[in-house]
Amino acid sequence: DKKLKARLLSLSLGHDIVLDLHCDDEGEPYLYVPAELWPAMQDCAAAMGVAAVLLWQGESGAAFEEASVHPHLKAGTPPQRVVVTTVEYRGIADVDRATAESDARGLYRLLVARGVVADPHTVEVGGKRYTTERILIATGGRPSLPHIPGIEHAITSNEALDLMQLPKRLAIVGGGYIAVEFAGIFNALGVEVTQILRGDTVLRGFDQDVRAALAEEMAKKGIDLRCETVVQSIERLPGGGYSLRLSEDETLETDLVMYATGRRPNTDGLGLEAAGVALNAERAVVVDDYSATNVPSIFAVGDVTDRVNLTPMAIREGQAFADTVFGERPTRVDHRLIPTAVFSTPEIGVVGLTESEARALHPQLKVYKASFRPLKATLSGRTEKTLMKLLVDGATDKIVGAHMVGDHAGEQVQLLGVALSMGATKADFDRTLAVHPTAAEEWVTMRTPVA
Repeated sequence: DKKLKARLLSLSLGHDIVLDLHCDDEGEPYLYVPAELWPAMQDCAAAMGVAAVLLWQGESGAAFEEASVHPHLKAGTPPQRVVVTTVEYRGIADVDRATAESDARGLYRLLVARGVVADPHTVEVGGKRYTTERILIATGGRPSLPHIPGIEHAITSNEALDLMQLPKRLAIVGGGYIAVEFAGIFNALGVEVTQILRGDTVLRGFDQDVRAALAEEMAKKGIDLRCETVVQSIERLPGGGYSLRLSEDETLETDLVMYATGRRPNTDGLGLEAAGVALNAERAVVVDDYSATNVPSIFAVGDVTDRVNLTPMAIREGQAFADTVFGERPTRVDHRLIPTAVFSTPEIGVVGLTESEARALHPQLKVYKASFRPLKATLSGRTEKTLMKLLVDGATDKIVGAHMVGDHAGEQVQLLGVALSMGATKADFDRTLAVHPTAAEEWVTMRTPVA
């Protein structure tokens, strides 16, 4: 990962020197390097096994050719900008060997370079053109950052797990999956976490009871939730840390700023538009139920299509593509009934409709709900609660939604997904014997609807 390697180069210069990591419009990372630090940067690069860097003289100057030691350096004038491009570790030889073995078996050929779609049947890689019957776009997504003053000081989830040391204070901007998960992680590690979000509470789009339950538990653990709040700018403080301007008269000081405000599809610079591939307003690849684009030979799966941005869904879409195109078994992926887990603290597991969605579709909706302290919490004296909720269509007795906030919710929702995909009814749950003492027994012992 080039951003990680660039960050490591920065951090390797010393504990008291951290260079800001930037990204250009195509997501390529670079560092601004003061002249006096360039010799140390060059030594660190060599020690890390970096094979090449691309050098700029100034912010908008023309690029010099790639070289491990560039003549420009010998002249004694360090560059102002260092872009980590074709960064190679000594272990890259392992990739080369894997490529050769794959070629020998005739399975696939791995090209470690940037690819650009030249036309509906041609991909250009490293200056060479490769023709093919079909092209599959699976380039995923990357964090999306707002255009505000000082945004270059913020990190994203890409860098959050590679920090060399924990900050004392952390501000997380965002209210979705990634934001609440990292808020729980850093809070458990003893960091003072402030979470700033535009909405009225966390996890927009989830069931309202689930959102409220998670927000309550996060607050109990000491996470400072700043709802309906927008960061206007970020300023680096002379003595270290950052100041976030939240309004005309409100600021927040912190040691580190992390943004988790969504992701954008990786479609920039791939040549898709020139090849005639349709993109939507968010620059995601537009596909049909079979992951086919408007160009018959080009397909796309995963986050680059911005349908359901979950790893298991990307895997399922890839398998369906292979079955459809090469297995002669046309296969569509059902994007409706999706078991989902959020690894917040506590965990969330959901499958099916939220209560508001269910009420719009099922006028005779019945809601079953249980909120309780799990046994281990009662024995230890802890105050956390577990929430379980079933949504049942009163006309058919079919369960149309299941929601949980509590320990191991992700594990439970996987099995609930099987039951709901088979069309389980409330009567099916009621005649299932409870396993005691477990939290899961609540699924089969809720008898009286609350709404």
